[in-house]
Amino acid sequence: MPTSIHQIQAYIDGVLETGRFRDYCPNGLQVEGRTEIVRVMTGVTACQALLDAAVEWQADLVLVHHGYFWKGEAQPITGIKRKRIQTLLAADINLMAYHLPLDAHAELGNNARLADLLGIQVEGPLKPGEDPAIGNIGTLAESESLQAFEQRLARVLGREPQTIAGGEHPVQKVAWCTGAAERMIDLAIEQGADLYLSGEISEPVVHIARECGIHYCGAGHHATERYGVQALGERLAQEFGLEHRFVDIDNPV
Repeated sequence: MPTSIHQIQAYIDGVLETGRFRDYCPNGLQVEGRTEIVRVMTGVTACQALLDAAVEWQADLVLVHHGYFWKGEAQPITGIKRKRIQTLLAADINLMAYHLPLDAHAELGNNARLADLLGIQVEGPLKPGEDPAIGNIGTLAESESLQAFEQRLARVLGREPQTIAGGEHPVQKVAWCTGAAERMIDLAIEQGADLYLSGEISEPVVHIARECGIHYCGAGHHATERYGVQALGERLAQEFGLEHRFVDIDNPV
């Protein structure tokens, strides 16, 4: 049976507790389409390739982690923004996006899902006392070499991480935050982590890792954030009896 877009938004807002976050973009319905939803397509970013796949599949809703209308970006709807929004409106497809709430959720979030995939036991927030926690710290069941951890990452994510060794020490205490959170390495150092894992890497982080004696793994912004939106799509399918399809648009960053 079809479900209304308003039912879906109310459900997600409740599960992810979106009201608790101050974000860089609007969370929830960003572009309105048809009212009744049967097919949900999920993806990391609402790029044109994902929208084209949604049109071909005749999706009613596109649900992503990276949507539109970011703070600080140009407001005119021109260029690729015009084409993307025009694609949605012409096909009467809804676009919903959840950013920080989908990073932080303790079960469906990007950080939680990545921890499950890598076998990391979550112990607490990366920033002590932060609630909701955007990053986390935890431990592996057993200590292992940096090379073994790199190999684990590569197997799980399907890509080689960019790794900076911070010494010869093994890895057991791991701090992580998916996406573009490389500068949160300072919090990982304060917590005594053996390794900090994020999506991207910047030039200063290389020196911070080497000089502070902490390993750093840049595992890919896209690669580390594929799993939260999939889990949310699967939850919607189970809860409302919807069809769900995740489309992974390759992104090397």
